[in-house]
Amino acid sequence: MELSKDICGFLEGKGIGCSVENVGTSEVIIAILKDGSPRAVIPVEINAKDLHEAERQRQELQKTVSALNERYGAYPLIISEDRWRVQKDMMQKRLLSHLEIFFPIYARNCEVRRIEKAEAAEFLTASHSYGDAACRYRYGLYLKRHTGHAAEEDNVSGHAPGTLVAVATFSNARKWIKGEKVIRSYEWTRYASLPELRISGGMGKLLKAFIQDVHPDDIMSYADLEWSEGKVYEQLGFSLDGEKGPVTFYIDSGYRRLPLRSAMCMTDHDATAGSAGNLIFRNPGSRKYRLKLTEYE
Repeated sequence: MELSKDICGFLEGKGIGCSVENVGTSEVIIAILKDGSPRAVIPVEINAKDLHEAERQRQELQKTVSALNERYGAYPLIISEDRWRVQKDMMQKRLLSHLEIFFPIYARNCEVRRIEKAEAAEFLTASHSYGDAACRYRYGLYLKRHTGHAAEEDNVSGHAPGTLVAVATFSNARKWIKGEKVIRSYEWTRYASLPELRISGGMGKLLKAFIQDVHPDDIMSYADLEWSEGKVYEQLGFSLDGEKGPVTFYIDSGYRRLPLRSAMCMTDHDATAGSAGNLIFRNPGSRKYRLKLTEYE
């Protein structure tokens, strides 16, 4: 596949060894980390011209993810063709981070501040695969200093104290009546860090700031299975609370991802939209996680 060649060419240019192999019906890149261990990357070329083919490809992708997760004990990185073409710089940095090539930063060396809509939107547009989203609360994580071995990377990373390195956003409250209690539930709508960084404790620090400010009873969020299986939420105390099915997108000639209305409402024309110049992609879906801060039934 052309996408596999492009990704392998980028990795080899960075001095990273890689090979391409078939897992089931999928082509997979196996990259070698500095310590010699393998790490799997799944390139996903987008070529489905109807919903049925897009769904078949999604099912094959799911099988490949499961096989690689079992083989290597780590969730593979999925790189869809539209992301690689449109957000290449971000995806290249995310790929290197997946392969343990990143600049380490510790949350204890950062401070949390409330930020304005424009600042959050600019950061998320550049650093989050889905960009900005409607929200009520916005928090930024700013670098204060480097300590430990990360201090040696200061001039190399180019991230000076005062740099905005991560953003988290949260919705307004949704109120439920549970017995005699009024439960205020919030959605954690976005989290993103600069893709070339690994911020140890960053998500937890931003979450803690939101909880201290707002005192929510309940927080829910989604782990997009195109990026991860959601273990980070479990580490933060969240519990799995269900799954959300795949989302269907048009991919236009400029590789822009455009939401398609629910497949249940699709007409025959919608199902063959690819023949009119658009292709169709169905993502792997997501997992829903919930953090209960107030007991309720």
